[in-house]
Amino acid sequence: MTVYPVVVRGRLDEPLSGWLWLVKWLLLIPHYVVLAFLWLGFFVVSVVAFFAILFTGRYPGGLFEFNVGVLRWTWRVGYYGYGALGTDRYPPFTLAEDPTYPAGLEVRYPDRLSRGLVLVKWWLLAIPQVLIVGAFSTGGYVAHGVTSSGERWYVQMPGLLSICVLIAAVAVLFTRRYPGGLFDFVIGMNRWALRVTAYVALMTDAYPPFRLDQGPNEPPDREPEDSA
Repeated sequence: MTVYPVVVRGRLDEPLSGWLWLVKWLLLIPHYVVLAFLWLGFFVVSVVAFFAILFTGRYPGGLFEFNVGVLRWTWRVGYYGYGALGTDRYPPFTLAEDPTYPAGLEVRYPDRLSRGLVLVKWWLLAIPQVLIVGAFSTGGYVAHGVTSSGERWYVQMPGLLSICVLIAAVAVLFTRRYPGGLFDFVIGMNRWALRVTAYVALMTDAYPPFRLDQGPNEPPDREPEDSA
């Protein structure tokens, strides 16, 4: 079976604090500031990589490693914070992989990339995947209207991922334990979103599977070929 090149792991790090999740938004402010600049760099690097792939069929190695690092950093922050709440261990400030941290991400470097696909995969081919990921990540508007003064109002339903993490947070608050099945589902949704992000960012030509691979690790038959 084909090995997908984006590998996402997330080990549940129990016991979890019953109250720490209430202030993680505050603790993560330094990471949010750094990530704002990193994602600006991610966008610029992706544009440069687009033209490099278009003319040479290759993604410059240094730029590739930077963008992998940004995805990895983002995943660690999301795993600690409100993307999963899977650990109370503060994320490290580094682009490099930290094997000791409960969350990690790797993307296998492609030797060659299609010069034709680079023109369409990041928008046209990715549309079905982006719609699915958007549905469980950001939700949508469930009601709207206009007030008597002419102002529009909206009610937005949170995404499925946010709802699941909120349920987990309440469970942790009272039991200090994360419901196992819910954790696997949350990791699966994050894994799908990160695969799509890597594809849209031109880091692979392998189309993300329409599959929710749940659990802390990639399925055994999808582990990287060189993994130990």
